[in-house]
Amino acid sequence: QVQLVESRGGLVLAGDSLRLSCAASGRTFGDYIMGWFRQAPGKEREFVASIRWSSGIIYYGDSVKGRFTISKDNAKNTVSLQMNNLKPEDTAIYSCAGTGPDGHNFDYWGRGTQVTVSS
Repeated sequence: QVQLVESRGGLVLAGDSLRLSCAASGRTFGDYIMGWFRQAPGKEREFVASIRWSSGIIYYGDSVKGRFTISKDNAKNTVSLQMNNLKPEDTAIYSCAGTGPDGHNFDYWGRGTQVTVSS
């Protein structure tokens, strides 16, 4: 099993920056993908960003392009999400996720961490 643990989020002001990290431990499966998702109250879960571990190929959700940056640290087995120019609409629970053996489905999830952006 893979365990994913996110760093603590927080309460920030609009325009501020915040960095989230996710530490992965346990078994991993070849060319896997790590991603960040978020869910705001009353809304469906939304894709934020992903990175393929072997190639480093990155994708972003449209709402965060140009403001958020995903990165990985192979040595520490962590994936980070740098969030700049935060907006109140970025307020959500952010969760780290990793694909399982098929390399496509996000089978592993962290508990999530609250990010609140105040105007």
